[in-house]
Amino acid sequence: MPKQTDFASLLPPEMDQEALLQGIAQIQELRALQQLYNGAIREMRTKLENLDDEFRTRYDHNPIHHIESRLKKIASILDKLQRKGLPLSLESARESLYDIAGIRVICNYIDDIYTMADMLCQQDDIQLIRRTDYIENPKENGYRSLHLVVRVPVFLSAGSEKVPVEIQIRTIAMDFWASLEHQLRYKSDQSVPQSLREELRECAEHSAALDLKMQNIYRQLTANKS
Repeated sequence: MPKQTDFASLLPPEMDQEALLQGIAQIQELRALQQLYNGAIREMRTKLENLDDEFRTRYDHNPIHHIESRLKKIASILDKLQRKGLPLSLESARESLYDIAGIRVICNYIDDIYTMADMLCQQDDIQLIRRTDYIENPKENGYRSLHLVVRVPVFLSAGSEKVPVEIQIRTIAMDFWASLEHQLRYKSDQSVPQSLREELRECAEHSAALDLKMQNIYRQLTANKS
């Protein structure tokens, strides 16, 4: 049998019994919310995979290298609500958190990033909430990626509901840098010396230059074929 979640262990031990029961009820609601957001991840993955398949059939090219997804844990949802000074409730999570469901799309080339984003946002049932381009405007540390927050319909027994999903679209090189930078930061408790931060930024610039070179090579090769 699968191990049952000990909801009480996720709550502060000093809670009285009534507050504890209320807290457990709220966590059970959050667990149901997780299921809804997991459905949104499945819907979004299917849309992205269909677009990738269509692009391969029409243009003999797969823009997507691979897709990763993650569902924020209940403890992380509660922690983020608490850090934001928001009520620990289902309604609060629905209204205030857009990253409960997350998808990372790793593309082969920079052009593929914008192609996939545009094709996805043109679909009739997708509602774009926010678009942040860290490729055109990288973060100070060198981070690059295209971030979208969209709403996608999830079909349930009682009807459909539009659920927000955070999507990060980046190249293989961008993902390589971001993954290792994240790992290094947490290995050092996020206290990376300024000199090493400069080196990490330089690595991001080299990675971006490589992306552009590979993009140009691909463009030239495909132009010669046509």
